[in-house]
Amino acid sequence: MASVVEYKGPKGGYHCGYCDSEEGKVSYGMWAHSMTVRDYQDLIDRGWRRSGKYVYKPVMNQTCCPQYTIRCRSLQFQPSKSHKKVLKKMLKFLAKGEISKGNCEDEPMEPTMEDAVAGDVALINKLDLQCDLKTLQESLESEEKKGRSAKKAESNDLIQSQHTEEKLGTGEPSHSVEVQTVPKPGKGADLSKPPCRKAKEIRKERKRLKLMQQNPAGKLEGFQAHPEPLFLPKPKSNQPKSLEDLIFESLPENASHKLEVRLVPVSFEDPEFKSSFSQSFSLYVKYQMAIHQDPPDECGKTEFTRFLCSSPLKAENPPNGPDCGYGSFHQQYWLDGKIIAVGVIDILPHCVSSVYLYYDPDYSFLSLGVYSALREIAFTRQLHEKTPQLSYYYMGFYIHSCPKMKYKGHYRPSDLLCPETYVWVPIEQCLSSLENSKYCRFNQDPEAVDEGRTKEPDRLQVYHKKTTMPYGVYRKQQKDPSEEAAVLQYASLVGQACSERMLLFRS
Repeated sequence: MASVVEYKGPKGGYHCGYCDSEEGKVSYGMWAHSMTVRDYQDLIDRGWRRSGKYVYKPVMNQTCCPQYTIRCRSLQFQPSKSHKKVLKKMLKFLAKGEISKGNCEDEPMEPTMEDAVAGDVALINKLDLQCDLKTLQESLESEEKKGRSAKKAESNDLIQSQHTEEKLGTGEPSHSVEVQTVPKPGKGADLSKPPCRKAKEIRKERKRLKLMQQNPAGKLEGFQAHPEPLFLPKPKSNQPKSLEDLIFESLPENASHKLEVRLVPVSFEDPEFKSSFSQSFSLYVKYQMAIHQDPPDECGKTEFTRFLCSSPLKAENPPNGPDCGYGSFHQQYWLDGKIIAVGVIDILPHCVSSVYLYYDPDYSFLSLGVYSALREIAFTRQLHEKTPQLSYYYMGFYIHSCPKMKYKGHYRPSDLLCPETYVWVPIEQCLSSLENSKYCRFNQDPEAVDEGRTKEPDRLQVYHKKTTMPYGVYRKQQKDPSEEAAVLQYASLVGQACSERMLLFRS
């Protein structure tokens, strides 16, 4: 089934929840009656994002707070110290019921989500989706200083390795090249020589040799005869624990609490979704009122359904896809038989896209925003094992001009989407430019253009009077010049590929 969309055009002059500007928000929007996961994947790779069935794209060079699509390269992700603290805090709570003190004071919440599209309130209750991951207070400078002397020699190798894995300025994978280099004197281990050993180990070996010469039988006080070669050091496991090791560490049999994460399709035809709907809705109301201070009339069942249970994405289960299929899901966190958090996600051909998170404020001490993000990264890696092309974790929008939204940049390695050429650029290459200007073109090649731009608008597909036709045919039937301008604007925003696959509804 083809995607069917209704383009609404640009809308501006409405309230911004990030900087509190009354009329600073500007975005393009369209209503998605239905959408394939392939089309939505291509759209978010061009800066679009959905809220319910409303799909919108900020006008980046006009809006008050430019919103850059951000993705984490989940396969290379390593949890930071603050991430590990959150995971250990959860394990301690589950194992012993321990509650750490003062965990939430340094994790400010995101701005209240109160944006509504001017003149389109009937279409969508909320416009901006915020994944309610809490701000991380990790000190990057102190982490860089620690061990800098030990790792200084590795920095050049890491930089060189990054260039073999990514095309410069795009973040896209390139052919892997393995290069063996001999380290410079004083830099790195010389593999032609025996491995370095601690002085204490050498002294112990000398004492062992001396005692063995005195007592060949091997009955030594304080030592045991060693059948293996004497000068081979014991292998040590210095590998840091993986994200999965930290999340799924075994708990004692008498653990205080039990946490279960269930993946439920967003469909009222699904029995598990239907049976948990009431509890999930009650949790949403509690969260919106406590965290975002929403009045009760703004978080009713209609708003909840439209915002988080109504998706244009059609479930797909191709043989080469993940076992759960593609589409929209609720990832429910059940603690001792009750739901304490729900992560709304879309599973797409190349990524897991985080849509929203709501949780029980009574469990804020568990930093559920950060914890759920780490679980979703681990889930992305799990899906990758069956579906190799699915390897990214999309975190929505990165807003550098809003201090409370910078936390998404702490999930490294990550890339930002260039708003002009739609290529991915490592976030490290973007930050200096964002410090100087809210709006930036990240692609440093001045000659580069949008490769997916519309080149043949007449091939765009239009759905008019229950008939599908190319725009070239539809255009001949129209006399209103504003109609052509609207269609061509839509084509430029969705790109050539989507314009040929999706049906643009025209009344």
